[in-house]
Amino acid sequence: MTSEVMAWCRAVYISARVDYAVRALLVLAGADEPMRGEAVAAAQDLPTKVVENTLVDLRRAGLVQSRRGPSGGYRLGRPAKDITIADVIRTLEGPLAEVHGLRPDQVSYDPPAEALRDVWVALRAGMRLVLESVTLADVAANRLPAKVRKLIDTEDAYLPRRLGPGS
Repeated sequence: MTSEVMAWCRAVYISARVDYAVRALLVLAGADEPMRGEAVAAAQDLPTKVVENTLVDLRRAGLVQSRRGPSGGYRLGRPAKDITIADVIRTLEGPLAEVHGLRPDQVSYDPPAEALRDVWVALRAGMRLVLESVTLADVAANRLPAKVRKLIDTEDAYLPRRLGPGS
């Protein structure tokens, strides 16, 4: 991934809902038995109502399953190794990248901005590179794929950027 695409990726907004959902799914990934929504929320100190509502949306998409009754609760709908971070984002927020409601490959611009479409497509490709390769199992085991580790092992990966010269 080029540094230009990495710079664009920093502007991507990860909603609290997506963050909470991934954290809730990680709790479920480590659970031996189905868990109630409030227990999942408490395990990560998250708002119970938000987690419970999110689990319903994740159930509709098949990422979690639920069972009613005294021994009921939520569990993963498929193995943690088969659920990517991209799956969660797409379930809750839609496509990874859009430009005014269109897929990046569907936009077109007049000169001199015509190459801007390629920038948006590259951004989407960069996000896919990371988000489609990282699974819940990877995060739970603190074992990120090599291509992701390579991105965060750079000298300035954790440094914020400012607008202006030299940024």
